[in-house]
Amino acid sequence: MTGKFAGDFPINTVVHEDCRHFRGDRPCLPHKREGVHCDGCPHFDPIHKRILIIKLGAAGDVIRTTPLLRALRGDGVHIAWLTDTPEVLPAGWVDKILTLNPATLAYLLAGYYDEIYNLDKDDQAIALCDLIPAEQKFGFAIKHGVCVPIDQKARAKWLTGVFDDLNRLNSLSYPEEIFVISGLTFQGEKYIVELDDSPPLNLDLPRPLVGLNTGAGARWPSRLWKFDHWAQLAMMIRERGFGVLLLGGPDEDDKNQKLAAATGAAYLGTFPLKRFFHLVNEVDVLVTGVTMALHIGIGLGKRIVLMNAIFNRREFELYGLGRIIEPDVDCLGCFKPVCDRDCMNLLLPDDVLDAVLQEIQKIKSDVLPS
Repeated sequence: MTGKFAGDFPINTVVHEDCRHFRGDRPCLPHKREGVHCDGCPHFDPIHKRILIIKLGAAGDVIRTTPLLRALRGDGVHIAWLTDTPEVLPAGWVDKILTLNPATLAYLLAGYYDEIYNLDKDDQAIALCDLIPAEQKFGFAIKHGVCVPIDQKARAKWLTGVFDDLNRLNSLSYPEEIFVISGLTFQGEKYIVELDDSPPLNLDLPRPLVGLNTGAGARWPSRLWKFDHWAQLAMMIRERGFGVLLLGGPDEDDKNQKLAAATGAAYLGTFPLKRFFHLVNEVDVLVTGVTMALHIGIGLGKRIVLMNAIFNRREFELYGLGRIIEPDVDCLGCFKPVCDRDCMNLLLPDDVLDAVLQEIQKIKSDVLPS
Protein backbone atom coordinates (compact mmCIF):
# COMPACT_ATOMS: atom_id res chain seq x y z
CA MET A 1 0.00 0.00 0.00
CA THR A 2 1.25 3.51 -0.82
CA GLY A 3 0.24 6.99 0.29
CA LYS A 4 -0.57 8.45 3.69
CA PHE A 5 -2.33 5.25 4.85
CA ALA A 6 0.67 3.05 4.10
CA GLY A 7 2.29 0.77 6.58
CA ASP A 8 0.39 -0.57 9.55
CA PHE A 9 -2.70 1.66 9.26
CA PRO A 10 -5.74 -0.65 9.91
CA ILE A 11 -7.67 0.26 6.77
CA ASN A 12 -9.96 -2.76 7.17
CA THR A 13 -11.14 -1.86 10.67
CA VAL A 14 -14.67 -3.20 11.32
CA VAL A 15 -17.33 -0.46 11.21
CA HIS A 16 -20.97 -1.10 12.11
CA GLU A 17 -22.69 1.36 9.79
CA ASP A 18 -26.08 0.03 10.91
CA CYS A 19 -25.53 0.92 14.59
CA ARG A 20 -27.77 3.53 16.22
CA HIS A 21 -24.70 5.31 17.58
CA PHE A 22 -22.85 5.47 14.25
CA ARG A 23 -22.54 9.03 12.90
CA GLY A 24 -20.43 8.56 9.79
CA ASP A 25 -18.54 11.85 9.88
CA ARG A 26 -17.34 11.86 13.49
CA PRO A 27 -16.75 9.53 16.45
CA CYS A 28 -19.79 8.07 18.16
CA LEU A 29 -20.47 8.84 21.81
CA PRO A 30 -19.43 5.39 23.15
CA HIS A 31 -16.07 5.80 21.39
CA LYS A 32 -15.64 9.30 22.80
CA ARG A 33 -16.51 8.15 26.33
CA GLU A 34 -14.74 4.78 26.41
CA GLY A 35 -12.49 4.58 23.36
CA VAL A 36 -14.33 1.46 22.08
CA HIS A 37 -14.29 0.38 18.43
CA CYS A 38 -17.12 -1.34 16.57
CA ASP A 39 -15.58 -4.81 16.68
CA GLY A 40 -16.89 -6.34 19.90
CA CYS A 41 -18.44 -3.07 21.13
CA PRO A 42 -20.87 -3.70 24.03
CA HIS A 43 -22.97 -0.72 22.90
CA PHE A 44 -23.71 -2.08 19.42
CA ASP A 45 -27.40 -1.34 18.72
CA PRO A 46 -28.31 -2.45 15.18
CA ILE A 47 -31.07 -0.61 13.31
CA HIS A 48 -33.59 -2.78 11.48
CA LYS A 49 -36.18 -0.13 10.59
CA ARG A 50 -35.85 3.55 9.70
CA ILE A 51 -38.90 5.75 10.14
CA LEU A 52 -39.50 9.37 9.12
CA ILE A 53 -42.34 11.38 10.69
CA ILE A 54 -43.35 14.54 8.87
CA LYS A 55 -45.25 16.86 11.17
CA LEU A 56 -44.21 20.42 10.46
CA GLY A 57 -47.22 22.09 11.97
CA ALA A 58 -47.75 24.42 14.89
CA ALA A 59 -46.02 23.58 18.16
CA GLY A 60 -49.24 22.34 19.77
CA ASP A 61 -49.95 20.01 16.86
CA VAL A 62 -46.43 18.61 17.08
CA ILE A 63 -46.84 17.97 20.81
CA ARG A 64 -50.15 16.17 20.37
CA THR A 65 -48.56 13.93 17.74
CA THR A 66 -45.93 12.64 20.20
CA PRO A 67 -48.11 9.71 21.44
CA LEU A 68 -47.24 8.07 18.12
CA LEU A 69 -43.65 7.73 19.32
CA ARG A 70 -44.74 5.38 22.09
CA ALA A 71 -46.21 3.00 19.51
CA LEU A 72 -43.49 3.26 16.87
CA ARG A 73 -40.44 3.22 19.10
CA GLY A 74 -38.87 -0.19 19.70
CA ASP A 75 -35.71 -2.26 19.49
CA GLY A 76 -33.89 -1.65 16.24
CA VAL A 77 -36.14 1.28 15.22
CA HIS A 78 -34.55 4.60 14.23
CA ILE A 79 -36.94 7.56 14.15
CA ALA A 80 -36.33 10.86 12.37
CA TRP A 81 -38.83 13.73 12.68
CA LEU A 82 -39.12 16.69 10.31
CA THR A 83 -40.67 19.73 12.01
CA ASP A 84 -40.75 23.52 12.16
CA THR A 85 -40.64 23.47 15.98
CA PRO A 86 -37.78 21.15 16.96
CA GLU A 87 -37.60 22.52 20.50
CA VAL A 88 -40.88 20.86 21.53
CA LEU A 89 -39.85 17.36 20.48
CA PRO A 90 -38.70 14.89 23.18
CA ALA A 91 -35.06 14.35 22.25
CA GLY A 92 -34.89 11.13 24.20
CA TRP A 93 -37.47 9.57 21.89
CA VAL A 94 -36.35 10.88 18.49
CA ASP A 95 -33.02 9.81 17.01
CA LYS A 96 -32.74 12.63 14.48
CA ILE A 97 -34.67 15.91 14.64
CA LEU A 98 -34.74 17.74 11.31
CA THR A 99 -35.87 21.20 10.23
CA LEU A 100 -36.65 21.98 6.63
CA ASN A 101 -33.96 23.84 4.72
CA PRO A 102 -32.04 23.18 1.47
CA ALA A 103 -29.42 21.03 3.23
CA THR A 104 -32.08 18.91 4.93
CA LEU A 105 -33.98 18.56 1.67
CA ALA A 106 -30.88 17.23 -0.08
CA TYR A 107 -30.25 14.84 2.81
CA LEU A 108 -33.82 13.49 2.74
CA LEU A 109 -33.94 13.04 -1.04
CA ALA A 110 -30.68 11.08 -0.99
CA GLY A 111 -31.87 8.81 1.81
CA TYR A 112 -34.28 5.92 2.11
CA TYR A 113 -36.81 4.99 4.80
CA ASP A 114 -38.72 1.87 5.58
CA GLU A 115 -41.75 3.93 6.60
CA ILE A 116 -42.83 7.56 6.25
CA TYR A 117 -45.69 8.95 8.32
CA ASN A 118 -46.82 12.30 6.88
CA LEU A 119 -49.51 13.74 9.14
CA ASP A 120 -49.62 17.22 7.58
CA LYS A 121 -51.69 18.31 4.60
CA ASP A 122 -49.86 21.49 3.64
CA ASP A 123 -48.08 21.81 0.28
CA GLN A 124 -44.54 21.29 1.57
CA ALA A 125 -45.38 18.18 3.56
CA ILE A 126 -47.35 16.39 0.86
CA ALA A 127 -44.70 17.15 -1.76
CA LEU A 128 -41.95 15.84 0.51
CA CYS A 129 -43.90 12.69 1.25
CA ASP A 130 -44.21 12.07 -2.46
CA LEU A 131 -40.52 12.74 -3.20
CA ILE A 132 -38.64 11.05 -0.35
CA PRO A 133 -37.95 7.36 -1.14
CA ALA A 134 -39.58 4.85 1.22
CA GLU A 135 -40.83 1.28 1.27
CA GLN A 136 -44.19 2.26 2.79
CA LYS A 137 -45.96 5.58 3.31
CA PHE A 138 -48.85 6.59 5.56
CA GLY A 139 -50.96 9.74 5.70
CA PHE A 140 -51.12 12.34 2.96
CA ALA A 141 -49.40 12.88 -0.39
CA ILE A 142 -49.80 15.06 -3.48
CA LYS A 143 -51.83 14.55 -6.65
CA HIS A 144 -52.53 17.21 -9.27
CA GLY A 145 -50.97 19.74 -6.90
CA VAL A 146 -53.33 19.13 -3.97
CA CYS A 147 -53.48 16.95 -0.88
CA VAL A 148 -54.87 13.42 -1.19
CA PRO A 149 -54.94 10.48 1.23
CA ILE A 150 -52.35 7.80 0.57
CA ASP A 151 -54.83 5.03 1.37
CA GLN A 152 -58.20 4.32 2.99
CA LYS A 153 -56.73 4.63 6.49
CA ALA A 154 -56.16 8.34 5.90
CA ARG A 155 -59.37 9.00 3.99
CA ALA A 156 -61.62 9.81 6.96
CA LYS A 157 -59.18 12.39 8.34
CA TRP A 158 -58.81 13.85 4.85
CA LEU A 159 -62.59 14.16 4.45
CA THR A 160 -62.99 15.93 7.80
CA GLY A 161 -60.56 18.54 6.54
CA VAL A 162 -62.47 19.03 3.30
CA PHE A 163 -66.04 19.24 4.65
CA ASP A 164 -66.99 21.05 7.87
CA ASP A 165 -70.18 19.03 8.31
CA LEU A 166 -68.18 15.78 8.20
CA ASN A 167 -65.72 17.25 10.68
CA ARG A 168 -68.60 17.78 13.09
CA LEU A 169 -69.53 14.10 12.71
CA ASN A 170 -66.06 12.92 13.73
CA SER A 171 -66.06 11.01 17.02
CA LEU A 172 -62.33 10.32 17.32
CA SER A 173 -59.77 12.31 19.27
CA TYR A 174 -56.73 13.56 17.40
CA PRO A 175 -54.44 10.82 18.82
CA GLU A 176 -57.00 8.21 17.78
CA GLU A 177 -57.12 9.70 14.28
CA ILE A 178 -53.37 9.65 13.73
CA PHE A 179 -53.15 6.09 15.04
CA VAL A 180 -55.81 5.02 12.52
CA ILE A 181 -53.87 6.79 9.74
CA SER A 182 -50.74 4.93 10.83
CA GLY A 183 -52.41 1.52 10.85
CA LEU A 184 -52.16 1.30 14.65
CA THR A 185 -54.59 0.90 17.54
CA PHE A 186 -54.69 3.73 20.07
CA GLN A 187 -54.43 2.38 23.61
CA GLY A 188 -54.31 5.59 25.58
CA GLU A 189 -50.72 6.49 24.69
CA LYS A 190 -49.96 9.85 26.31
CA TYR A 191 -48.20 12.96 25.09
CA ILE A 192 -44.45 13.15 25.64
CA VAL A 193 -43.32 16.54 26.93
CA GLU A 194 -39.81 16.82 28.33
CA LEU A 195 -38.54 19.61 30.56
CA ASP A 196 -35.00 20.72 29.84
CA ASP A 197 -32.35 20.67 32.55
CA SER A 198 -32.71 24.34 33.49
CA PRO A 199 -33.75 24.79 37.14
CA PRO A 200 -37.43 24.80 38.11
CA LEU A 201 -39.00 28.17 38.89
CA ASN A 202 -40.31 27.16 42.35
CA LEU A 203 -42.71 30.09 42.50
CA ASP A 204 -43.68 31.39 45.94
CA LEU A 205 -47.40 31.77 45.23
CA PRO A 206 -50.55 30.57 46.98
CA ARG A 207 -51.62 27.00 46.22
CA PRO A 208 -53.43 25.52 44.43
CA LEU A 209 -52.08 27.73 41.65
CA VAL A 210 -54.39 28.40 38.70
CA GLY A 211 -52.78 29.32 35.39
CA LEU A 212 -54.81 31.54 33.09
CA ASN A 213 -53.54 31.27 29.53
CA THR A 214 -55.10 34.36 27.99
CA GLY A 215 -54.10 34.03 24.33
CA ALA A 216 -55.26 31.97 21.40
CA GLY A 217 -53.20 32.94 18.36
CA ALA A 218 -53.98 35.28 15.50
CA ARG A 219 -55.30 32.63 13.09
CA TRP A 220 -58.48 31.93 15.09
CA PRO A 221 -59.57 35.13 16.88
CA SER A 222 -62.92 33.44 17.56
CA ARG A 223 -61.10 31.51 20.32
CA LEU A 224 -60.36 34.66 22.32
CA TRP A 225 -62.07 35.41 25.63
CA LYS A 226 -62.47 39.10 26.41
CA PHE A 227 -60.37 41.05 28.89
CA ASP A 228 -63.18 41.74 31.37
CA HIS A 229 -63.99 38.03 31.65
CA TRP A 230 -60.37 37.16 32.41
CA ALA A 231 -60.18 39.95 34.98
CA GLN A 232 -63.36 38.87 36.74
CA LEU A 233 -62.25 35.23 36.80
CA ALA A 234 -58.82 36.11 38.20
CA MET A 235 -60.32 38.19 41.02
CA MET A 236 -62.88 35.51 41.93
CA ILE A 237 -60.16 32.86 42.15
CA ARG A 238 -57.93 35.09 44.29
CA GLU A 239 -60.85 35.94 46.58
CA ARG A 240 -61.01 32.23 47.43
CA GLY A 241 -57.38 32.24 48.52
CA PHE A 242 -55.93 30.46 45.50
CA GLY A 243 -53.00 31.68 43.44
CA VAL A 244 -53.40 33.03 39.91
CA LEU A 245 -50.59 33.05 37.34
CA LEU A 246 -51.10 34.73 33.97
CA LEU A 247 -49.61 32.92 30.98
CA GLY A 248 -49.04 33.96 27.39
CA GLY A 249 -46.59 34.89 24.69
CA PRO A 250 -45.49 38.22 23.19
CA ASP A 251 -48.96 38.80 21.70
CA GLU A 252 -50.49 38.66 25.20
CA ASP A 253 -47.80 40.61 27.04
CA ASP A 254 -49.60 43.95 27.09
CA LYS A 255 -52.92 42.36 28.03
CA ASN A 256 -51.36 40.29 30.81
CA GLN A 257 -49.55 43.31 32.26
CA LYS A 258 -52.87 45.16 32.43
CA LEU A 259 -54.64 42.13 33.93
CA ALA A 260 -51.95 41.80 36.59
CA ALA A 261 -52.28 45.48 37.50
CA ALA A 262 -56.08 45.27 37.63
CA THR A 263 -56.41 42.00 39.57
CA GLY A 264 -53.22 41.37 41.55
CA ALA A 265 -52.60 38.16 39.64
CA ALA A 266 -48.97 37.14 39.19
CA TYR A 267 -47.36 37.73 35.81
CA LEU A 268 -43.69 37.00 35.12
CA GLY A 269 -43.53 38.14 31.49
CA THR A 270 -42.74 36.13 28.38
CA PHE A 271 -40.34 33.21 28.15
CA PRO A 272 -38.46 31.20 25.52
CA LEU A 273 -40.48 28.14 24.60
CA LYS A 274 -38.59 25.53 26.63
CA ARG A 275 -38.61 27.82 29.66
CA PHE A 276 -42.34 28.35 29.15
CA PHE A 277 -42.69 24.59 29.70
CA HIS A 278 -41.29 25.12 33.20
CA LEU A 279 -43.73 27.99 33.80
CA VAL A 280 -46.72 25.83 32.85
CA ASN A 281 -45.33 23.10 35.07
CA GLU A 282 -45.75 25.41 38.07
CA VAL A 283 -49.54 25.51 37.85
CA ASP A 284 -51.97 23.02 39.35
CA VAL A 285 -54.96 23.90 37.15
CA LEU A 286 -54.64 25.36 33.65
CA VAL A 287 -57.49 27.43 32.16
CA THR A 288 -57.00 27.84 28.44
CA GLY A 289 -58.52 27.94 25.02
CA VAL A 290 -57.33 25.69 22.22
CA THR A 291 -53.66 26.70 22.17
CA MET A 292 -50.14 25.35 22.44
CA ALA A 293 -50.32 25.81 26.21
CA LEU A 294 -53.21 23.34 26.30
CA HIS A 295 -51.04 20.61 24.84
CA ILE A 296 -48.08 21.50 27.07
CA GLY A 297 -50.37 21.25 30.08
CA ILE A 298 -51.75 17.87 29.00
CA GLY A 299 -48.23 16.59 28.43
CA LEU A 300 -47.18 17.73 31.91
CA GLY A 301 -50.21 16.11 33.56
CA LYS A 302 -51.91 19.32 34.70
CA ARG A 303 -55.61 19.58 35.53
CA ILE A 304 -57.25 21.25 32.54
CA VAL A 305 -60.24 23.55 32.04
CA LEU A 306 -60.55 23.89 28.28
CA MET A 307 -62.80 26.62 26.87
CA ASN A 308 -64.07 25.68 23.42
CA ALA A 309 -66.69 26.94 20.99
CA ILE A 310 -65.59 26.55 17.37
CA PHE A 311 -63.96 23.09 17.29
CA ASN A 312 -65.33 19.57 17.58
CA ARG A 313 -64.83 18.82 21.29
CA ARG A 314 -64.27 15.15 20.54
CA GLU A 315 -60.93 15.87 18.90
CA PHE A 316 -59.38 16.78 22.27
CA GLU A 317 -57.89 13.92 24.29
CA LEU A 318 -57.59 15.11 27.90
CA TYR A 319 -56.68 11.69 29.34
CA GLY A 320 -59.09 12.24 32.22
CA LEU A 321 -57.19 15.34 33.33
CA GLY A 322 -60.03 17.82 33.23
CA ARG A 323 -63.08 19.09 31.43
CA ILE A 324 -64.21 20.97 28.35
CA ILE A 325 -66.69 23.80 28.85
CA GLU A 326 -68.68 25.32 26.00
CA PRO A 327 -71.37 27.96 25.54
CA ASP A 328 -74.97 26.83 25.24
CA VAL A 329 -75.41 27.45 21.51
CA ASP A 330 -76.57 25.35 18.57
CA CYS A 331 -73.59 26.18 16.36
CA LEU A 332 -70.74 24.53 18.26
CA GLY A 333 -67.97 23.29 16.02
CA CYS A 334 -68.51 25.93 13.35
CA PHE A 335 -64.74 26.14 12.64
CA LYS A 336 -65.07 29.86 11.91
CA PRO A 337 -61.98 32.02 12.45
CA VAL A 338 -64.36 34.93 13.13
CA CYS A 339 -67.62 34.17 14.93
CA ASP A 340 -70.59 36.44 14.15
CA ARG A 341 -72.25 35.52 17.45
CA ASP A 342 -69.06 35.83 19.52
CA CYS A 343 -69.94 32.49 21.09
CA MET A 344 -66.74 32.20 23.12
CA ASN A 345 -67.75 35.20 25.20
CA LEU A 346 -71.11 33.63 26.01
CA LEU A 347 -69.06 31.56 28.43
CA LEU A 348 -69.23 33.54 31.66
CA PRO A 349 -66.59 33.80 34.40
CA ASP A 350 -68.95 32.02 36.81
CA ASP A 351 -69.08 29.03 34.44
CA VAL A 352 -65.30 28.82 34.28
CA LEU A 353 -64.89 29.37 38.03
CA ASP A 354 -67.21 26.45 38.75
CA ALA A 355 -65.10 24.19 36.52
CA VAL A 356 -61.87 25.43 38.19
CA LEU A 357 -63.26 24.73 41.67
CA GLN A 358 -64.24 21.21 40.64
CA GLU A 359 -60.72 20.54 39.39
CA ILE A 360 -59.22 21.96 42.60
CA GLN A 361 -61.45 19.65 44.59
CA LYS A 362 -60.11 16.72 42.58
CA ILE A 363 -56.56 17.77 43.39
CA LYS A 364 -57.38 17.94 47.08
CA SER A 365 -59.08 14.54 46.94
CA ASP A 366 -56.03 13.02 45.27
CA VAL A 367 -53.73 14.10 48.10
CA LEU A 368 -55.99 13.03 50.95
CA PRO A 369 -55.06 9.67 52.54
CA SER A 370 -57.38 6.84 51.57
